[in-house]
Amino acid sequence: MKKRIFVTATNTNIGKTYTTKLLLKEFASRGILVGVIKPIETGVTNDFAADAEELLECVKGLNPKLWSLEVDDIVPITYELAAAPFVASNNTPLDLKKIQTKIEEMEASCDLVIIEGAGGLYVPIDENTMMIDLITQLNAVALLVTHCSLGCINDTLLSKKALSDKNIPHAIAFNCRDNYENFKVLSEPYFSNTNQTILKVDEDIVKICDVLYNL
Repeated sequence: MKKRIFVTATNTNIGKTYTTKLLLKEFASRGILVGVIKPIETGVTNDFAADAEELLECVKGLNPKLWSLEVDDIVPITYELAAAPFVASNNTPLDLKKIQTKIEEMEASCDLVIIEGAGGLYVPIDENTMMIDLITQLNAVALLVTHCSLGCINDTLLSKKALSDKNIPHAIAFNCRDNYENFKVLSEPYFSNTNQTILKVDEDIVKICDVLYNL
């Protein structure tokens, strides 16, 4: 099996797609054939899956073996309502085989697949499955993307505990594009004084990739 990295976050709109694209570009710069998939995307109207379109454009420019990919190869499951998959699908049971098949097809043309989740770790997919369960089911390591606004200490520690409790190897990256000054004053002192590694998405993408590749 090829290397699989699952990009998750403390909530929605934290920067998963932005971070995923940076990871793809950094790994590709090392000569690694990259692939990407977003198993589930909600809020898809008029057959336009915004995140998947963005990821498709990025990966096709990085891995020539994926030139023939289409959006359906990036996002195998879509729903119109912009809500948790449980709600958007009316609690349709997760079709894990469909996701696994798309990943395996992509792995035939790449060395490493980045899997972008939807929302946070405890977003419900169906009545038996949360997003965090998908990480384990797909045999992936995780990158937790967290925000830098007030409240990030609580949000980061809760998500970190959830990953640790399920024995999921993981790294944490802070997306501080818009809030670094606040983070530096309000939250970073806690992480520094408790000897926790602080990796910022924009500044430390090389280190983040190193850590993930060795998990």
